[in-house]
Amino acid sequence: MTKSPNRLLATVFGAVYLLVGLLGFTATAGVGFFATKGGFLLGLFEVNIFHNVAHLLIGAALLIAGLSNVRAAKTVNSVVGAAYLLLGIVGLFILNSAANILAINGADNVLHFASAIVLLGVGLGADKNVRATAHA
Repeated sequence: MTKSPNRLLATVFGAVYLLVGLLGFTATAGVGFFATKGGFLLGLFEVNIFHNVAHLLIGAALLIAGLSNVRAAKTVNSVVGAAYLLLGIVGLFILNSAANILAINGADNVLHFASAIVLLGVGLGADKNVRATAHA
């Protein structure tokens, strides 16, 4: 696993997002599932229950891919990175609106863009010698 940047990144990010998803529940007591205003994780990142569940699902996908093989990690890193890039862009427009069903705030947007850059950079740029049928 340590020979592949994609597997290492997917495993680390997966574990971190699982932890963030679990910790998010400590900040969402009394917050509705799709509430547009959530609780604050670490006093900075706004989350609701849907946001926590999303972190858990993304974390699980990344962790499973990272523990599987290079192709899976490369694919999931790229897909999750692209999704975070899209979420970052959309997040800029839905702040303080009824469409903000993830209770995203400015700090979340920064973190989503940073995750997108790292995941896409590694997903698209590393392990280039892996073929579609490789199971390294």
